[in-house]
Amino acid sequence: MTRTTLLQRGSISVSDFRCSFGPDDKPFVEQYASHSISYVRKGSFGCRTRGRSFELVAGSILVGHPGDEFTCTHDHVCGDECLSFFLTPELVETIGDRTEVWRVGATPPLPELMVLGELAQAAADGRSDLGLDEVGQLFASRFVEVVSGRPGKPVSAKARDRRRAVETALWIDAHSHRQIDLEHAAGQAELSPFHFLRLFASVLGVTPHQYLVRSRLRHAARLLADDERPVTDVAYDVGFGDLSNFVRTFHRAAGVSPRRFREASRGMRKIFQERLALH
Repeated sequence: MTRTTLLQRGSISVSDFRCSFGPDDKPFVEQYASHSISYVRKGSFGCRTRGRSFELVAGSILVGHPGDEFTCTHDHVCGDECLSFFLTPELVETIGDRTEVWRVGATPPLPELMVLGELAQAAADGRSDLGLDEVGQLFASRFVEVVSGRPGKPVSAKARDRRRAVETALWIDAHSHRQIDLEHAAGQAELSPFHFLRLFASVLGVTPHQYLVRSRLRHAARLLADDERPVTDVAYDVGFGDLSNFVRTFHRAAGVSPRRFREASRGMRKIFQERLALH
C-alpha cells in the first residue's frame, strides 16, 4: 500500500492510495482516525466493519467514522486505487454529522457521487481549475445529502453576505500572485471555509479557486501582450508555481499556448499600428 498526500489544509486533507494486495495476502484490522470518504477509481476490494461486509468496485465510496475498526480484503482481484478525503470534526459538524450517515460503511456506485468523484480526480490531476479542497468539501456535502435523503438548504445571500463575497473577490484579484487557498480566502471573509465556498459560488457563479486561477490568467494575458519578460517569468510572477501547469491551464482557457498567444498579440498590434500609419 502506498499513500501520497495531495493536499493538507486546516479542515480537510486528501491522499492518493494505491494497493497491490491480492487473494494471497493476509488481511489485517485497521482503525479510522477521522471521518473520511474514499472514492474508488480503479480495481476492487472488500471491507468488513461493524459486523457488515461490503464489496467495492470502481465508483463505490468507502466511508470512515473515527474510532471504528475495519478490515480490507482482496479475495477476488488484485489491487485498487482510491482518492481519499479526511475531514476534521468541525467541518463534519458544518456539513452534517449524523452518526448513521457516517457509519454506513460504504455506498455502491451512485451517479450523484461518481460524477463528483471523477471531478475530484480531475482536480487532483490538474485537469480542472477547481481547487481540490473545494471539490472535497462539495463531495462530502453531496455524500451527506444523498445518504441522508435530505437535500441541502439553498444558499440565502443577504446584502451583507453579497458584499463579503464581492470584497473577497477583489482581495483575491489584488493578491492573486500569492499563494491563496480556501482557508485564507474564507478567513478574509470571516466565514467558515464551507459556508464561504457556497456563498461565493452562489453570488459570483464561480468558486474561489476558479476565480483565483482566472485572475492569474487575466494578469498573464496582459503581461504576455505588453511585456517582454520570458514566459517562465510571467508564470511565476502571476502566481503559478509550476510552468507546465501554467502552460496547460493557459492553453485550456485560450485555445493556444502562452507563446502562441504572445506571437498573435504582437502580430495584431503590428497590423493595427500599420493601419493607423496609413491614415
